[in-house]
Amino acid sequence: MTMLDDPVRSVVVVGGGIVGWSAAVALKRRVPGLPVTIVTSPPPANALADRIAQTLPSTVGFHDDLGLREDDAVLRAGGSWRLGTLFEGWAQDHPGYVHAYGPYGQPFGTASFHHHWVRAAHAGSAAPFDAHAPAAMLARAGRMVPSEPEPGPPFAGIQAGLVLDIDRYRAMLAAFARHLGVIIREGIVADVRLRGEDGFVEDLVLADASVVEADLFVDAAGPAGVVRGAIDAQWEDWQGWLRADRLLQAQAAASAPSPLDHVVAFSGGWQWRTSAPAKTLHGLCYSSAFLSDADAHQRLAEDAGVEAGVAPIAFKQGTRPEPWARNCVAVGDAATVIEPLEWTNLHLAQSAIDRIVSMMPGRACHPLETADYNRQASAEVMRVRDFVLCHYATAGRTEPFWRRSADLPASLAHTLKLFGERGRLPFFEEETFARDSWLAVLLGQGLIPGRTDPLIEGAPPAQSDAAMAGYRAAISRALLQFPTAAEHHAAQLRRIAR
Repeated sequence: MTMLDDPVRSVVVVGGGIVGWSAAVALKRRVPGLPVTIVTSPPPANALADRIAQTLPSTVGFHDDLGLREDDAVLRAGGSWRLGTLFEGWAQDHPGYVHAYGPYGQPFGTASFHHHWVRAAHAGSAAPFDAHAPAAMLARAGRMVPSEPEPGPPFAGIQAGLVLDIDRYRAMLAAFARHLGVIIREGIVADVRLRGEDGFVEDLVLADASVVEADLFVDAAGPAGVVRGAIDAQWEDWQGWLRADRLLQAQAAASAPSPLDHVVAFSGGWQWRTSAPAKTLHGLCYSSAFLSDADAHQRLAEDAGVEAGVAPIAFKQGTRPEPWARNCVAVGDAATVIEPLEWTNLHLAQSAIDRIVSMMPGRACHPLETADYNRQASAEVMRVRDFVLCHYATAGRTEPFWRRSADLPASLAHTLKLFGERGRLPFFEEETFARDSWLAVLLGQGLIPGRTDPLIEGAPPAQSDAAMAGYRAAISRALLQFPTAAEHHAAQLRRIAR
């Protein structure tokens, strides 16, 4: 009989994409005495967390926890850096704006910076909100901030995400897993056998008839959730809110590297361009109800000048309300499928992996333990969904694709109502995006609060305007001291070549 405090004796990870390898490496690295096996079934085309090259800055922290150095995890694996995304066409009658990773504005007086900006916006005298974000202005200028030595104000606190070379990054993780002693089983899961008495996963039968056993199973095999789906088929469908269901990707020759992605909205969806040092990545995310696959290929060819040599990827946005059930936990697209707007796919997978390590239960996987995991995971996913959805909810576009077929989730409706009243944002425990990220999107899309915060009345408008102008000038004066993205990348490559 398994006791509640009996430790997990072995783990099997299913999935040979970057999510599966990340899970295997993290479990073996952070729980060294735990036997970890990975079943390296290739990820399906619609496993977006395994296929999207752009990441949030949190990936750097994930690497740090594993002891992976920047040289190995980024440069030798063919990666590069990104500071943010330029959104164009999302808010009609408004210019494009940058969502970057770092502070927007500088606190002064008795109220947050953005309240001073809102007052100036009401008066018609506000400069673009992202003009007060050092990371955004660096990205617009095509420049990068070096990590060493860390720059001083106003460029301190800037964070950078990554652009991965998916194949080389997966190979790096696989090599690291072998170095750590992860057991590798090549094969496809043909059957999942459950125990009759409690419904736990007993073992996996692979296509070659071999059997893989473990106390705990991590399903990183993509949206089908081949292991987790054997327990139940619960799924929360988001299609009423997030209508995109197709993804088309292509690559072109390298252009001038840029730390700024471009995301452009159009009537049936949105498209992106990322200029990495070795190649330019293009993509189209759209709804098959409003744009045919043939027209998507044509649009990508005409607008990006590149042909997509593969068929569009079909996906269905939503999440498992309980990613952890009995002795199986789903991560990546096996747990949540969301379009890559704001590049949250790999972040959600890595966050789930971190949570597994920190909340590792006993062999019995007591329902109280797994319920708390599910509570935290669901809260995080809910707010990521809300952040992505807020781009659509505040866009003001009138084409059919942009109209929601369901009321907004209560959490997002509350956020928009509270912010629209006086510029305040509610607190949620499991937030992926910082307050300044929410401000960058909401104000960038033209959602200006109806009233200003009374706390700013201690600073006269002229004083606020002068402080904001001075801050913008300080950013502009300092920009040219930083290297271009190409110079920064070349300097890093020279360093590791020594």
